[in-house]
Parts: sequence; structure tokens; C-alpha cells
Amino acid sequence: MTAGDSLDDDPLSSPNHRSEELVASVTERLFPDESFRFDDELVKNSLEELLLVLVALREGEAHGKGLMDDLAQLFDAQLSPGTVYPRLHELEDEEILRIQELVRTKEYQVDDHEALRERVEAAMIQHLALGLVFRSALEEL
Repeated sequence: MTAGDSLDDDPLSSPNHRSEELVASVTERLFPDESFRFDDELVKNSLEELLLVLVALREGEAHGKGLMDDLAQLFDAQLSPGTVYPRLHELEDEEILRIQELVRTKEYQVDDHEALRERVEAAMIQHLALGLVFRSALEEL
């Protein structure tokens, strides 16, 4: 960064940089020699947990449009507001997220870090178990 650059111009300071880094790190480790695309339906099936992770990693500035942009950029998922916003409101109803009303938008923040961790961990265990079942089945076929 030069003296005239602002912190806002630095891509490493962007609110979703941590998410970008995390997703790139995982996909590059799993698929070093090939490109990988997430399946839209699988992303939709894990949407609540993905939203929780994205909100937590953003540490502020987590508004609906930004989260939808993250889903599109990081997971190749083109989801409508009618899909994303109801899930965010459900997570607020469950008191895992809280919504802060701003002038022109709403910002989502983690309200219950422990519930978030439990929810994401439970989803991770389910996905890993299914993946291992598929792998074992492929070895048998």
C-alpha cells in the first residue's frame, strides 16, 4: 500500500477476505490439480450453516446483499433474496443471529457464538459421515 491508498482500497482488509482465504485454502488442498465448483443444491441444503460462518467471519458489515455476493463468489450459488433472507430471519428467531437495523439496510451479527459453533459442528459431522459412506461404497462398487 502506498501513502495515498486508504485501508478500504486494500483487498486484504475487505470484510469477506477471511471467507475467501478459507474457501480457497480448502479447495486447493482437496483439488490441487483441478478446478472445483460447489453444487447449488448442496449449498442450499447447508445454507443456514454457511450463512452463520459467513456472518461470523465477516465480523461486522454482514448485510444481506454482501452475504448473497459471498455465496455467489465463494460457492458459485446464485440464490434469490427470497431464499436467503427468510433463512437469516429464522436464525434470528433461533437467537443465533441478531439483526441491527441501519439507515438503509440491516446488519447481521452473531448473537450466540456457542449455538453457532454447535450448529456448524453438527453439520460438519453429518457431511463428513456421508462423505465417508460414499467413499466406502465406491470402494465396494
